[in-house]
Amino acid sequence: MATVLITGTSSGIGYQTAIVLARAGHAVYATMRNLERGAALRKAAEQEQLPISIVKMDVDSDESVEAATASIRSQAGSIDVLVNNAGIERSGSIEGLALEDFKATMETNYFGPLRTIRAWLPDMRAQRSGCIINITSVAGKIACSPLTPYSASKFALEALSEGLAQEVKPFNIRVAV
Repeated sequence: MATVLITGTSSGIGYQTAIVLARAGHAVYATMRNLERGAALRKAAEQEQLPISIVKMDVDSDESVEAATASIRSQAGSIDVLVNNAGIERSGSIEGLALEDFKATMETNYFGPLRTIRAWLPDMRAQRSGCIINITSVAGKIACSPLTPYSASKFALEALSEGLAQEVKPFNIRVAV
């Protein structure tokens, strides 16, 4: 079975992915920036005795990603799969939204995955295997108002994923969106 790190697991896609993969027998490191929001996942893991470890990690912070990576490395050694799921959405008109809304969306939805990829890619290269899954959106292919900040961040993540897939193919590392 694989060792999987998933970002943004307090709800939605991340939460469900953690449950499904743990039920399949994979060791799951479920990360989130606010551990108080992990109560439902913690309860489900305990009730079903699932192999889920909940770890604090804010993908917007270099220090938080480094600390969580060190903690997981000390427990698991390495990971086989990285699922970059953490994300935020800001909506509104381009002229009406604050520039900070655009920056926050890019920070979480683009730079967040980039941080976690950079943290774990050396391990995957060394073991000559791995899988990186970046959760994007149809909004990463087709932009629609009023979701321009979100679309821009997902377009960027799509481009990062395409370039990364070419870069790591010789190392038997797969990249999927």
